[in-house]
Amino acid sequence: MAALETWLVKVRKTIAQGLDSVRAAPPATKKIAIRKSNVGVLAFEIAGMMSKLVHLWQSLSDASIARLRGEAICLEGVRKIVSNDDAFLLGLACAELAENLRLIAKSVARMSSRCEDPNLRRFDRLFDEFANSGRDPHTWLLNAKEMEIKMRKLDRLVGAAAALHREMDELVALENGLKKSAHSKENDASIKAKKITDLQQKIIWQRQQVKYSKEKCLWSRSFDTVISTLAKCVFTILARIKLVFGVNHGFPISLPRSLSASALVHPWETTTNTPGFVSGPLTKTSPNLQPREGFFDLNSKILKPPPTTLGAAALSLHYSNLIIVMEKMIRSPQLVGADARDDLYSMLPNSIRFALRRRLKGVGFSASDPFLAGEWRDALQKILGWLSPLAHNMIRWQSERSFEHQNLVPKTNVLLLQTLHFANQDKTEAAITELLVGLNYIWRFEREMNAKAILQYSNFNGSLCMMNSSPSPQGQS
Repeated sequence: MAALETWLVKVRKTIAQGLDSVRAAPPATKKIAIRKSNVGVLAFEIAGMMSKLVHLWQSLSDASIARLRGEAICLEGVRKIVSNDDAFLLGLACAELAENLRLIAKSVARMSSRCEDPNLRRFDRLFDEFANSGRDPHTWLLNAKEMEIKMRKLDRLVGAAAALHREMDELVALENGLKKSAHSKENDASIKAKKITDLQQKIIWQRQQVKYSKEKCLWSRSFDTVISTLAKCVFTILARIKLVFGVNHGFPISLPRSLSASALVHPWETTTNTPGFVSGPLTKTSPNLQPREGFFDLNSKILKPPPTTLGAAALSLHYSNLIIVMEKMIRSPQLVGADARDDLYSMLPNSIRFALRRRLKGVGFSASDPFLAGEWRDALQKILGWLSPLAHNMIRWQSERSFEHQNLVPKTNVLLLQTLHFANQDKTEAAITELLVGLNYIWRFEREMNAKAILQYSNFNGSLCMMNSSPSPQGQS
């Protein structure tokens, strides 16, 4: 009995010491279990970001860059009214691709605040540091083979998210159908009950499908897993942009201050004592000089159109619509009515109206020379041949980046340099004025030819009527 009491005393002391140690333990030593949150409904937004990354990566392939160098910057319209300097045009292309990536990275940074990993939560700062210095402390940069595997994975995840979206839409449609059936006034109660039972069975099966699809796609992934994948892709795409455009890590792009804004658009017009123009990301500063601005800050400056351009005047989209309207009229001038001409004239800004009046001064009212009309048609087709593609590209570029389509992946690889955004305003307005003068002539020519044809037809019919109404010689006695 004494031994039992002694043992009980020892047990009490041990328990008391344990409780005292727990009370004395500092709060910092307590480990709080944090449950990793899944992306859930944000899976669809993340899938959109992944789609854009895949599209951007594909636009940086060897074949795409070869087309950019061999076709996009060699468009006749680009050479005539934007620039004929390859370095400047490639600088614009690099700046726009980098800006597209920056916007995606901004969305990734917003999502990264939900991560547990402190490094992922610092994604925005680490990305800026990588852009300006090439520093990659967490080895997020992937090699080419790893990146291709990652792109295929992203493509599959995007497809799975799209499939989930369809499954959820179908579930909503079934549930709405059940509500309608429940409130419907069906005469036969047995038929109504059977419809409701069938719909309930379909809904149960569809919910299982949705649950299965959620488990297989981004919906059930943690923010850490998803943001880690996105961070690696963003880093690698930026490295690819710098590689294909020859940008050196640590030495961001810069523009020579000695060149005027007009020289940025038309570098061939600069004087001979102006230093050689090498624009955009192809410019590298001295290693001994520390860059004052970051990579993306300087990119945004390059994308700002100079004062002499349509983009600076906010006229690029308006002029694109104007050119497309004229293109349709030139194709079928005989179908253009007076109201259509008035509508076209109302679209013209004052600068083009004044230029048009000067060009039309002294022009006679007659437009009956078929040879001159043919020459005008050829001239208009030549102008439209290089001007119209830029106008159509401008519409495509704008529509793909409109508010309604901002979450969608662009269907084309149209860049701003292939549009009217950086086009010289004076040269574009001169070309538009020429189109208007030519359109005016062939429109009047078509009207005069139609009027002559109608007059000849009327005279011919009149002659026939006179011949039919005159008495025959045999009737005279």
